[in-house]
Amino acid sequence: KPGEQKHPKEPSSLQCMHLAVVACGDRLEETLIMLKSAVLFSSRRLCFHIFAEDSLKPEFEKKLKEWPSSYTKKFESNIYPITFSVGNAQEWKKLFKPCAAQRLFLPVILKDVDSLLYVDTDVLFLRPIDDIWHLLRQFNSTQLAAMAPEHELPKIGWYSRFARHPYYGSTGLNSGVMLMNLTRIRSTQFKNSLIPGGLTWEEMLYPLYQKYKNYITWGDQDLLNIIFYFNPECLFVFPCQWNYRPDHCMYGSNCKGAEQEGVSILHGNRGVYHDDKQPTFRALYEVIRDFPFEDNLFQSLYYPLQSKFLDTVHTLCGRIPQVFLKQIEKTMKKVYENRVIVYLGANHRY
Repeated sequence: KPGEQKHPKEPSSLQCMHLAVVACGDRLEETLIMLKSAVLFSSRRLCFHIFAEDSLKPEFEKKLKEWPSSYTKKFESNIYPITFSVGNAQEWKKLFKPCAAQRLFLPVILKDVDSLLYVDTDVLFLRPIDDIWHLLRQFNSTQLAAMAPEHELPKIGWYSRFARHPYYGSTGLNSGVMLMNLTRIRSTQFKNSLIPGGLTWEEMLYPLYQKYKNYITWGDQDLLNIIFYFNPECLFVFPCQWNYRPDHCMYGSNCKGAEQEGVSILHGNRGVYHDDKQPTFRALYEVIRDFPFEDNLFQSLYYPLQSKFLDTVHTLCGRIPQVFLKQIEKTMKKVYENRVIVYLGANHRY
């Protein structure tokens, strides 16, 4: 009507927390356990963006449909083929791990998504995604992505000792958990070592790879380090408890944030969910994997975890169980309280 004010539609990223993952090869189970941990604890609606090889697509669809409706109503999922928009697709596909470079193309592919959390398949959420999603509000006007350092201590860091290319800060970045404002990424001109002016994200990827391909070891993670070395003002650095890896405890505890607050996001890189090197990480993975969806969280998740941890005290990571349990305990109390309130609300009408 004339004179009536139109309210802009709420961006989809406010209605939905977008989570992206890339799954190739034998990563089906790991990816499903990661998605399960996301759904178990989060309170707001989730939108999953799963990039998978064609052979895995029907498997993902089948498994996700098997989840109980009380959980399937908390998310929607989209499954995409693996695609690379610039350069040689085969080269990108073989970079470091199969398909890992796909994450570099998310701003280009997911054109309608404003903000996104990307995680590796070997990640587990020990608290609601809502909490890391809130970090987007802490970005200043130039920041467009958030990652955690690769190491806390330069003297044992990989980049500080071995890297033959530029990297961010004193220890480099780990890209296994990456929060992105895609709208900003798409509209930014990035400084680079290729031309004096700026380049868009998509223009920069392939030439940058060509320039440094003989010097990079960790594939797309190294490319992200190079990009943020030249554009440090674009990065928000979040603390180690948001991307907690075996390196944070296997030589002794070196993640202060996790000691104080507990682990928020567990990243079981080096294959530790599937071997006996870090039984603490494996225990968490197996307990979430085996948790029957609609059981009591304390009875069927927390208590089995505590007893499994007793078998890990011979390792340095196993000697600090409170670091692994603090957030998960807090989260479960919150989930339990919310359910009780909802239940009481439904049964008591005053």
